[in-house]
Amino acid sequence: MKTVDVAVIGAGPGGYVTAVRAAQLGFSVALIEKEKTLGGTCLNWGCIPSKALLDSSELFHQAQHQFEVHGIQVSKPKIDFKQMMTRKEDVVSSTVKGIDYLVKKNKITKISGTAQFQDANTLVVTNGKEEERVQATHIIVATGSDVASLPSVPFDGKRIISSREALELKKVPEHMIVIGGGVIGVEIGSVYARLGAKVSVVEYMPRLIPTMDEELGRQLAKSLKKLNISTYVNTKVESATVNKNKVKVLATGPQEKALELEGDYVLVAIGRRAYTDGLGLDKLGIELDQQGRIPVNDKFESSVKGVYAIGDVIQGPMLAHKASEEGVACIEYIAGQHPHYDPNLVPGVVYTWPEIASVGPSEEDLKRDGRAYKKGSFPFKASGRARASEESEGFVKVLADEKTDEILGVHMFGPRAADMISEAVVAMTYRASAEDIGMMMHAHPTFTEAIKEAALMATDKRPIHI
Repeated sequence: MKTVDVAVIGAGPGGYVTAVRAAQLGFSVALIEKEKTLGGTCLNWGCIPSKALLDSSELFHQAQHQFEVHGIQVSKPKIDFKQMMTRKEDVVSSTVKGIDYLVKKNKITKISGTAQFQDANTLVVTNGKEEERVQATHIIVATGSDVASLPSVPFDGKRIISSREALELKKVPEHMIVIGGGVIGVEIGSVYARLGAKVSVVEYMPRLIPTMDEELGRQLAKSLKKLNISTYVNTKVESATVNKNKVKVLATGPQEKALELEGDYVLVAIGRRAYTDGLGLDKLGIELDQQGRIPVNDKFESSVKGVYAIGDVIQGPMLAHKASEEGVACIEYIAGQHPHYDPNLVPGVVYTWPEIASVGPSEEDLKRDGRAYKKGSFPFKASGRARASEESEGFVKVLADEKTDEILGVHMFGPRAADMISEAVVAMTYRASAEDIGMMMHAHPTFTEAIKEAALMATDKRPIHI
């Protein structure tokens, strides 16, 4: 039996970060992972490979449509899809090797296999050949999530696929039908649309990216149309039928209007579900919530003393950075420290181009809650840096409390929004007012000047450049 202070189940962005921080704090740590490589879904089949393909496809798109306006003459670019996929695999491989290095550097015991609770302090780890018992004072569940399935459109792994298969295709589809207009659906749809595929996105809700600010969803729909992506909202998929190399999708749209689409691939991207299969939580008396998640207190401890959970298996958005920050906070609580973690300040990003980024409540949230607010918005078409880059699509929106001017939410659609949102997170972490951001000097010319201008608009309607 292996005895440690802390055992972490799952080596994704939540699990491995927790393990590293635990080791830094002086705990002996075991990190248990059932897959062959560390890094979880994010590094192996999600965040990292998808961003590699998004960047490659965007460069191809720029070569086709933007180089000429910059005075760059090139012959018609061609896609070497095999090389594009090889580069993606190289990026994943080097990133995963980096996690292996961190685990070794911090003297973390890596155990391969599937873990199951024997009791609150003991895990049985099985790898198909042998069993190993791990005893720990503290056990942290960081098993992440799995793709959610649609009963009417079951996966076959060949023509009806999940995001994992969609990032491993051998050729560019002729027509990809995407079921789900959330983050995963629009990102992968964007990749293949840029590479020449016809893409149709079918969304059950009234708009794309329905969990984010409504204005962002509207702007995204317009932007995707420029890529020849067709979007169908308020539309329910009834069935999908595979016939050789084609898939026929039947759906019902607004006013019960029938919709029929035929493509060579159907990507089901309706979200993810907490992955707690086989953990044996019932043996401990831990009851999952209606979404299959583990209820925890504000220190990430479950109803059983010494058993904790972080990331996708607990309440909140299923995001890698959320899992990492929760893991750090969890282990620091265990160490008797007083970490900072605010679940209301988890930024969300959609890596289309232009990018989408958001933190804090949307306008719809504030209206629903009856919160009095004021709004400032600034378009990138008024930004000198954006015009110089031929990236003038989009806007920054700042929402502030009507009386105190405290920033409540920031929502962006535009170039480098994924990087710029951190300024908003810093401001909101320290409860800055819109005026604070408006008075702060921003380098010129930069995309982030749009945040300053939107803040000035919100605080007292005095932006300079519009």
